[in-house]
Amino acid sequence: MRRTPLFIRGRFKGPSLQLCDLAALALRQSLEVPSRLLMGPGPSNAHPRVLAAQALPLLGHMHPHFFKIMDEIQGGLRYLFQTDSPYTLCISGTGHAGMEAVIANLLEPGDKIVVANNGIWGERVADMAGRFRAEVVQLRAPAGKTFSTGELKAALEEHKPAALFLVQGESSTGAHQALGDGLGAACRAAGALLIVDTVASLGGVPFLGDAWGVDAAYTGSQKCLSAPPGAAPLFLGPRAIEKLRGRGTKPATYNLDLNLIGDYWGWFGKRSYHHTGMVSMWYAMREALAIAGDEGLEAMWARHSQAHRDLWEGLRALGLEPFVEKDADRLITVNTIKVPPGIDFAALTAHAMANFSVEISGGLGPTAGKVWRVGLMGANATPASVQVVLAAFRAGLAAQGWKGAQAAPATA
Repeated sequence: MRRTPLFIRGRFKGPSLQLCDLAALALRQSLEVPSRLLMGPGPSNAHPRVLAAQALPLLGHMHPHFFKIMDEIQGGLRYLFQTDSPYTLCISGTGHAGMEAVIANLLEPGDKIVVANNGIWGERVADMAGRFRAEVVQLRAPAGKTFSTGELKAALEEHKPAALFLVQGESSTGAHQALGDGLGAACRAAGALLIVDTVASLGGVPFLGDAWGVDAAYTGSQKCLSAPPGAAPLFLGPRAIEKLRGRGTKPATYNLDLNLIGDYWGWFGKRSYHHTGMVSMWYAMREALAIAGDEGLEAMWARHSQAHRDLWEGLRALGLEPFVEKDADRLITVNTIKVPPGIDFAALTAHAMANFSVEISGGLGPTAGKVWRVGLMGANATPASVQVVLAAFRAGLAAQGWKGAQAAPATA
């Protein structure tokens, strides 16, 4: 039996035509993006200079002038990570790509890694390491808690791993992990690499890569650097490079193979094509790093700390409490706030968005339904942003009859 052709006299005969027309009609309208103050755990609002940089003309990803921009980014990353290591670059992707690149390149099948797991990012690294056939040992701490240096040193002595993984700023719980006090030296003595996730912390709190003996770290562009999502800055120290170059097997990923990406960034004395670099995103990163350099790291850390103090002065006036009990364990860039009994956390976040155009997030992973999360990162770590957040909490709590919202001063 002869079938009726789909196209008759140039016209498509089928139900998809109407759907295509509707889609085309929507795309003919001008793109509209609402203005939001992004005060959740990320992304934060991008700095206007960073957004403007992305509108500059495109260059070829192998052009000499573009290589110069990449070199300047590497220099900015050395300042940001506080390292003299020449092995800095940006992975094309978000913080997850940085995480996977470090795990895939620094662990071989059968290598043992101790993962200090006190939130969702420890869970994900344990999952990733297992997928790359590493032997995973998990140290667990309750949500909101951190690990003592003694606990970590004892784990190094007991398990003798190839690597120890820590999250400096666990954004799912609001916990800040200490990294000093001889931990890096202990890792060296044990023959273990010290790997650190700084996605929610770098630029907002002190991080001293070389001084603390960190071997590898990565972060994300969209947090304290106030750039759009899409770049995962990382650095490898000399011991990590030795591990990478001395592997007995190739990394089980081509796209994230740091031998190949490193070649593209000039790590090994040459430039080899690996993938098309994210030209406009690298403009944004170059500008974000320039802004950080103009302000200075110590000033950045102080600004984030002051915003944190201002926020909690106002939240406590409302009768709200921090989820992380100890001051020393509290992350200042992603603040976790206990949801009081009888309060609908989701209703408050919806009220904040509808009435203040401000994003306040709920919990994630072990804190889902238990906390609100307020990010104070990059260009958003300012007195003005804090006041908008406090006003949104005050109004949202008052709408639910929270007594503290009635008593708190309007200028808290």
